[in-house]
Amino acid sequence: MDRKKSYWLPKSRKARRAVITLVLLCAWSSFAWAAAINLIVRLPLDHADVIVVLSGSASYKERATKAAELYRARIAPSVVLTNDNNQGGWSKEEQRNPYYYERARQQLILEGVSPNDITVLLDPVYSTHDEAVVLRRSLEPTTFRSMLVVTSAYHSRRALWTLRQSFGGTVMRIGIEPVLAAGQTPKPATWWLHLQGWEDVALEYVKMAYYWWRY
Repeated sequence: MDRKKSYWLPKSRKARRAVITLVLLCAWSSFAWAAAINLIVRLPLDHADVIVVLSGSASYKERATKAAELYRARIAPSVVLTNDNNQGGWSKEEQRNPYYYERARQQLILEGVSPNDITVLLDPVYSTHDEAVVLRRSLEPTTFRSMLVVTSAYHSRRALWTLRQSFGGTVMRIGIEPVLAAGQTPKPATWWLHLQGWEDVALEYVKMAYYWWRY
């Protein structure tokens, strides 16, 4: 009795390998896209007391641009920046390497945010957990009762979880606006083709596991 043949596969070995490779590539692409999308959380607020821009070093421009967009839409009257204590490239104008929070502040101003409406929390932070601790310490004594957090898309799920943990037991209402791929962040469909994508997506799952275990 003859074996059942796989009529959907070509007879040529080279052609079969090409088909199998294509199928595996399609499967991986779908999985990678779903993994990226799962990291993105959006929790909008119609109005907030303050917009908080989390530090992102090289992602400062897209985050500041999004925050300015929300500010111009009158979602909140002021913007708060955190300080990751990292410096960027050389500035010919300033003859030094400005800190990323300085670059973010300048970007906000260029995008129409009044300098008087920008506050920088200068306490150095080295992780999302540090930012959450500094934000609670700085905002709890104020009259602020709601904040809209701006961060990169793939960081949004962990950021929201961490902030909720930190502000647990308070009246603070937390919203989050992820910055979708805008040049500095790879797109969900193709992140795995970029080194930055592996840092943004694959490494983010490692960080999430650590945070859920640690905090």
